[in-house]
Amino acid sequence: NVFVHRVGNGASYVSKILFVLRAAQSAARLHKERHFDVFWAMMSYMLFPIVLLRWLGTRVPYVLTLQEGDPFSHTFNRWFILPFRPLLSIGFKNASAVQAISSYLATWARRMGYQGEALIIPNGVNIARFANVQPKNDRHSVPVTTTLVTASRLVHKNAIDDVIRALKLLPDGTHFRIYGGGPDEKKLKRLAHELGVERSVEFMGYIDHSKLPNAFGECDIFIRPSRSEGMGNSFIEAMAAGLPVIATQEGGIADFLFDAKRNPDKGTTGWAVDKNSPEQIANAVKDILAHPEQVARVTATAKKMAIEKYDWNLIA
Repeated sequence: NVFVHRVGNGASYVSKILFVLRAAQSAARLHKERHFDVFWAMMSYMLFPIVLLRWLGTRVPYVLTLQEGDPFSHTFNRWFILPFRPLLSIGFKNASAVQAISSYLATWARRMGYQGEALIIPNGVNIARFANVQPKNDRHSVPVTTTLVTASRLVHKNAIDDVIRALKLLPDGTHFRIYGGGPDEKKLKRLAHELGVERSVEFMGYIDHSKLPNAFGECDIFIRPSRSEGMGNSFIEAMAAGLPVIATQEGGIADFLFDAKRNPDKGTTGWAVDKNSPEQIANAVKDILAHPEQVARVTATAKKMAIEKYDWNLIA
């Protein structure tokens, strides 16, 4: 008995600006008809219509979920956001509760004026869908050819360009398979051509989520060296599928990606690299290929963590 009332008609900047007024108008009208008990602001930007409603006299308790993938400065400090940042602060201060999908995002609430403790509830993963993936190779042996894989929007923050640059530092038998689309696709294809590695990069485009487990099973290493990340479901899905994972520890990734050298006090779940570091990416790939027994231990630990902490049934 849940009804979703969709407001907005696109992703252009004009439609986003108009969304605030349209959402407030729609919510006010629906509130008169249905007398809502609670509003739910799904991301910081959604506080704008709620603050507007409060000024117009519609004061309903509301919950704010923080699930942004961009860094704090990008979300709150851009020139066209700064004049309106006080409105967002009002939204944070008056929230009945704040929930974040990672420890990193939880710190935003206090920085923006929320006085309570943000509750951390991460996104979940369809463990049943990914945990039964049959791996391409026995993880105890070195593959003849190596296929890196990512499932990502093709945008700057996901650093697909760094993986393409790392291919120049890896053996010729290394391939990079990219699932997903986005505005940077042409730029990334041009980069691969300029570096002479276009034959090693496969742009697979959009893939239905139900087919993603089998796609992972055809590959050897999952990689996404994000420059920022709110959490990142794909990392957990890859861990559940038994793939070794190379990633940065930016933002919410630090909640579950533990590196042997950087996090000696925790069970190792992957290989951490710094952002903007193709050389470290190449070294991590080489380390994985050179130590198959270590890979088996790390992937087993990561899979166990994914099953025990990130199953959607447990999260719900």
